[in-house]
Amino acid sequence: MGHGWEGVVLKLFRGRDFTFTVTGAEQVTDRFRRVYVTDGGLLAATGGAHPTMWVRLWFEKDGKPHQRAYTLVDPDPEAGTFSLEFALHEGLACDWAKAAEPGDTIDATLQGTGFTLPDPAPARLFVIGDPAALPAINSLLEAVPETPATIWFESSDEGDRKLPFRLDDAHHTLHHVERREGGAHLVAEVKAALPGLLGDDHSDAYVWVACDTSTTRTLSAYLRKELGLPKDRVNALGYWRP
Repeated sequence: MGHGWEGVVLKLFRGRDFTFTVTGAEQVTDRFRRVYVTDGGLLAATGGAHPTMWVRLWFEKDGKPHQRAYTLVDPDPEAGTFSLEFALHEGLACDWAKAAEPGDTIDATLQGTGFTLPDPAPARLFVIGDPAALPAINSLLEAVPETPATIWFESSDEGDRKLPFRLDDAHHTLHHVERREGGAHLVAEVKAALPGLLGDDHSDAYVWVACDTSTTRTLSAYLRKELGLPKDRVNALGYWRP
């Protein structure tokens, strides 16, 4: 399958193509599925993985290519394997994940991913996300396992509370926030709690945001303009569009 004009653009920006092969799949919950793959040489080519590392997977519909971004879960550079996790809903990517069987292949492009924690590492971590961001959230928490973290997790239903969070009760505090008003409820909850948690000194804190695009933009503007957090202390990326 060709990758169309998007593939051409990614090539111009030095995107690298790989083919993953499915080795197995696991239905974690009714709305969350994990697919295990071999990496097609990706981890060897990149020298390993960084926290929240993601790739663009390619899917086809009506003869046209479509790409979606997914985080690498439990990458093993020596074995050349990792898994991909899908918050299930209507769509091409989820249809593929639900049907994936050993031996199936999927094309992928590595372009655009990049993440580096501040140096020195933050003493406090604040994370805002939803089921689409859970693999990246887990990856981030595992990268700084002893850093106290407060997580606001937007949930659409009770099943989201059963998702595979990788939390350490000694260091992590998780708040489930019901998705309401297109994300506005989450924004209100964060605005009500975060200033008091930050206090007057923001220098040791880091805020990571990955929600729908509109909510992410709203929170990013709030963090930088109203709370005055410096740019290098905020990482905000819209993961999907409603």
